Amino acid sequence: MTKDKIFLEYTLKGSAGMIWKYIGTAAGLSPWFADRVESFDRTFTFYWGKTEKRVAYLVAQRNGVYVKFRWEDESPNTFFEMRISYNELTRENTLEVTDFAEKGETEDQKELWNSQIENLRRQSGM
Repeated sequence: MTKDKIFLEYTLKGSAGMIWKYIGTAAGLSPWFADRVESFDRTFTFYWGKTEKRVAYLVAQRNGVYVKFRWEDESPNTFFEMRISYNELTRENTLEVTDFAEKGETEDQKELWNSQIENLRRQSGM
């Protein structure tokens, strides 16, 4: 089944280094993306609550710039990526998120990301 590609942008008040700390490491992802995140080599395990668990593979990364994951149970053609970009005009850092959603679930997926980024802002002060 094909999925719809989603692209979202969030302006954050932190430096690129600070943002990277929250998206590029298991310890950084833990306080906002999942309740707990463990990593071994290129495999990340995300835990929510007492029973929910998903495994993702780190398929690409450029330190300080972006991370790209693929969920273990998803098609190799889908992924979720978080990328830091700097807007010279506004002099602000932007977190660009690319993800995929089932047909008809695009708005739900966007709302989930909006909620996750709010968690990031609360946890980090960005």
